[in-house]
Amino acid sequence: MRVIDYYFATLSPYAYLAGTRLEEIAARQGVQINYKPLDLPALFARTGGSLPKDRHISRQEYRAQELVRQAKKVNLPFNLKPAFWPVNMAPSSYAVIAAQAAGGGDVGALVHSFLRACWAEEKNIAHDQVIRDCLEAAGFDASLADSGLLMGAETYAQNLEDAVKAGVFGAPFYVTPDDARFWGQDRLEDLESYLAGQAE
Repeated sequence: MRVIDYYFATLSPYAYLAGTRLEEIAARQGVQINYKPLDLPALFARTGGSLPKDRHISRQEYRAQELVRQAKKVNLPFNLKPAFWPVNMAPSSYAVIAAQAAGGGDVGALVHSFLRACWAEEKNIAHDQVIRDCLEAAGFDASLADSGLLMGAETYAQNLEDAVKAGVFGAPFYVTPDDARFWGQDRLEDLESYLAGQAE
C-alpha cells in the first residue's frame, strides 16, 4: 500500500484547518499515512522561514485574515489568539509518535484532538492531563504519555532531519512515495487528484 509522509506541527493552525480531510482522502484512495510531527520553528530556521511574530506586519495581518477566512470555509471553530499558543510542542508530538508505534487507536483523531484543543478549546497541549485526555479520546492508553519518551525524542528529531531532506519547509506538508510534494491544507484537493491518477 502507498504511504504518504505527513509532516505537521501540533500547534500549526493550518494543520488544524485541514481537519480530518487527509484521513478521508487516504481512505478513499487506499493509502496509509505516516504521521511525522516535527519542531516547526527549527524547520523554519533550517529552510529560510520565520516565525509569525518575526514576519513583516503586512504578512502578519494577511495571516490573521486568511486564517479566519479558511476556518469559515471549512466550518471549524477557530480562535485567532488562543490562550495557550505558542507552547512546547514536544510532549504532544511524543504522544503522537508513541501512539502510532503502539497502534490500537486512531492516530488521525489524536492529531486533530491536539490541534482542536489549542485552536478551538483553549487548552494547553503541553499539559499532561490534556495529553492523556486526547490519547484516551482517540482510543489509546493514557499511559502512552509517560512511556516511550526516549523513542519520542529521537523520532521527533529524526522527523526534522527527514523533513529537510525531503524538501519540506512548512506545515502541513504532504509527500507521496514518488516525491510529489503538497504544502498547505488548501492543497489537499490537489493531493487527492494526484493520488487518484497514480496506479497502486
